[in-house]
Amino acid sequence: MSATARLKTNATPAASASLPATIVATPASGFQASRSATSARELNGILRLLTCGSVDDGKSTLIGRLLFDASDLYDDQRATIERSKLAGGSGQPDFSLLVDGLAAEREQGITIDIAWRYFDTEKRRFVVIDSPGHEQYTRNMASGASHADVAIMLVDARSGIKKQTRRHAAILDLVGVRRVVLAVNKMDLVDFDQAKFNAIAADFAALTQRFGFNEAIAIPLSAVHGDNVARRSAHTPWYTGPTLLEHLDSLPSRVSQAGGAFRMPVQTVLRDGLDFRGLAGTVTAGAVCVGDRIVDALSGQSSRVLRIATMGRDLEMARAGQAVAIQLEHDLDIARGAVLSGAGPEPVTATSLDVRFVWLNEAAFDPKAAYLLRTATDLVPIAKLQVDALLDLESLTTRAASDCGMNDIALAHIDLGRASAVDAFGDLPDTGCFMIVDTLTGASVAGGVVTAAHEGALRAAPNHTADAFVLSRERLAGLCADLGDSMADQAERERRAHEVMALFAAAGVAAALKL
Repeated sequence: MSATARLKTNATPAASASLPATIVATPASGFQASRSATSARELNGILRLLTCGSVDDGKSTLIGRLLFDASDLYDDQRATIERSKLAGGSGQPDFSLLVDGLAAEREQGITIDIAWRYFDTEKRRFVVIDSPGHEQYTRNMASGASHADVAIMLVDARSGIKKQTRRHAAILDLVGVRRVVLAVNKMDLVDFDQAKFNAIAADFAALTQRFGFNEAIAIPLSAVHGDNVARRSAHTPWYTGPTLLEHLDSLPSRVSQAGGAFRMPVQTVLRDGLDFRGLAGTVTAGAVCVGDRIVDALSGQSSRVLRIATMGRDLEMARAGQAVAIQLEHDLDIARGAVLSGAGPEPVTATSLDVRFVWLNEAAFDPKAAYLLRTATDLVPIAKLQVDALLDLESLTTRAASDCGMNDIALAHIDLGRASAVDAFGDLPDTGCFMIVDTLTGASVAGGVVTAAHEGALRAAPNHTADAFVLSRERLAGLCADLGDSMADQAERERRAHEVMALFAAAGVAAALKL
């Protein structure tokens, strides 16, 4: 999961805020949430589509079948699929060949990394994100989910909802995916049994009601044979709902928060060598116009927008999703990591956070380790990270805990080493998500969302002396290679060592000096 990942509200995973739409079970069409009216522009926009579910439920096969039936493939691609009928020995084409690109994936018959595919129908363009189902690759699934507008959750009709299905539903909720489709695959292996489908759909309805999904629908299908994928199946006369492709064509893209409060995390400062000094970044929410007064949340400084520049031209207005450089009337001391906002609600200048995250690292959480919080463009030392509870994937309730391991979904509290401008994820997702980074290795160990941000006094970072990184004379040898053993050189060596110590402290690394 990347730092720009869009990682929900201040409700707990087990008891989300009331659902905006009610899911109703029906024997004929599974269940479906009522939809809000969408504009034609939204309906025809690009739809980012994630497939997820447990291993061997047929994710790659389903996407391959969709590509084969609904898109304009090259002749050599279609020929490869036709040849796979003979190679497999079953007489059925191997549609996963259109998605699984790694040699190891084809050899083992599994998806390891995320695969991105693109195709157009008569109504819209799709970006398909095929994610792995194995538990050890959950981090890849979480990364892909953060980009998705809608998720297709696959289950095998023979086994129904599994623990990994529940984990994926929790992660989808965590990263803000609000529309899900349950693809009950391999219906041909249960003789297209209506009762079997209805039982699985009812289980899924109960599952989705525990989270904040706006819309959910269950579709019975067979990816291998194409039943209810791009064409209606004669084997399911009892199902009167849409095919998978019909449903996807009707869905809106993720709606940008153009009408919300303006936010732009500053990525860098641009200069032309003359008078231009532009604060560059991507508008993550709302809009800004020339002449608007904007505020740097951390410093409280404000100024009016003099110019909005983008590639080769100037703009009168910049909206969510646009990358621009903003020139202000006054040169304020603003750099990377700042968050610009409008005159409306400003980000919280937070010193502590209530959060939810999924732990992505193979090494378990270590309360003595040093971590950094990476937001959209800021990197902040964490003074204390305290795990309070974990989500139980069987009961979908939380239980008290003080540690977590790989793929655990945790509720936690974070004290920061310095203030940072953030929003609650439920209000503004792009400035309410984060990654947790291991300070020494640089590894991204967790990705999560801010459920509540608090202002207050800063907490000093703990100095775990026993586990501290020791700055010895030997480790400083390169930095002090020009120094000898005189009193003046020894004083300079200590000065340089303390400068290095200050850098470590700013990064949240516990260090000890031993000269």
